[in-house]
Amino acid sequence: MAFRTVCVYAGSNPGTDPSHADAARALGGLLAAQGTGLVYGGGRTGLMGVVADAVLEAGGEAVGIIPGGLERREVAHRGLTELVVVDTMHERKTLMAERADAFVALPGGLGTIEELVEVATWTQLGIHHKPVGLLDSAGYWGPFDAFLDHAVVAGFLRAENRAAIVLDPDPAALLERLVAWRPTSVQKWLELDER
Repeated sequence: MAFRTVCVYAGSNPGTDPSHADAARALGGLLAAQGTGLVYGGGRTGLMGVVADAVLEAGGEAVGIIPGGLERREVAHRGLTELVVVDTMHERKTLMAERADAFVALPGGLGTIEELVEVATWTQLGIHHKPVGLLDSAGYWGPFDAFLDHAVVAGFLRAENRAAIVLDPDPAALLERLVAWRPTSVQKWLELDER
């Protein structure tokens, strides 16, 4: 069963490797083909624009959510199914999370990483029970994936929580893995210390 809506986090620029745009295009086309809507940051530039355009070109629905202060700076996409302008970044991220059944991060910078880590933390804390995936085009997320493994070894991240972030270089395989994902219940260290 496909998702109704997937939230995609992505860079507002295309990066230096054209394979990132190819991956964004492939993901967008696949979402539309599966009847899965896109919710994303609302920009028309970079990988954000590429994934939205691919969804729209394939006949899918693309919803953008952008703060008014970034509407001009990120050059809001005016051809979307729906463009929601909010007041703050917090409203943007909350609304994107509420409207999504799953999350996928394409390559991006600090904003993409921040959004990704926040929703993964929400999964860890049980604030939502939605899968989080990394579309690893050209090995972009490999160092981040290795860092997560390092955090487990260093004792700051439980293996069960680390496993909540799914990585795959293939958009179709990644979506299949996210559909198959099931949340785990892990007792927090703080709860263990209270005994």
